[in-house]
Amino acid sequence: MDVNSGFPFFYKNMFGDPWGRADAIGSFFPPGLTQPPMTLPIEPGRTWSYTGGPHSAWGNDGPLAAVDFAPQSDHKGCSVTTSWVLAIAPGLVVRSGNGVVVIDMDGDGSEQTGWNIMYLHIATKDRVALGQWVEQNGLIGHASCEGGNSTGTHTHIARKYNGEWMLADGPIPFVMGGWTVLAGDEPYLGKLVKDNRVVTADVYGQAWSLITREDDE
Repeated sequence: MDVNSGFPFFYKNMFGDPWGRADAIGSFFPPGLTQPPMTLPIEPGRTWSYTGGPHSAWGNDGPLAAVDFAPQSDHKGCSVTTSWVLAIAPGLVVRSGNGVVVIDMDGDGSEQTGWNIMYLHIATKDRVALGQWVEQNGLIGHASCEGGNSTGTHTHIARKYNGEWMLADGPIPFVMGGWTVLAGDEPYLGKLVKDNRVVTADVYGQAWSLITREDDE
């Protein structure tokens, strides 16, 4: 093969040697990587519905890195809620707008390094401001239908590490307040499991999807 033509030659001219870049960056997921402690995004004593098991973090066909929670409501669809979405982990707000909040846990201001948490469908009213530091259990905002496609009020949460979406049910499972995310046979299905307790995802928020945050979660 002619090393002075074709895609490899074009790529190297545009971006440099890919193998050299990979060696310089090192492993995206270093050995022994574990998830920092994270809590449920719900106020203690409140009951929400687990409406979406692992599904695409962004767009229709992305990695199954996100889960959904919805506050209880007497109204279907996109209703106003006063219930708060809480920060599952501390960090710096590096994005806040168009229904999206991103928290950078290492505080360096970059979504491409360390752990980052994305919250989607956060209402404009009372949404945490860009540049603010939030502690774990701090106020993120209110669940809504803002940002992306949504048929009902909820919040969509996903993790990233070094800029890569982390599968909700992967080598480093998504654990919030001791509840471990387990994927189902299809996107949006699945369970939350803690000890002998099981909460099953249900888009309609039926009884088996209800989860109440306890004080120690």
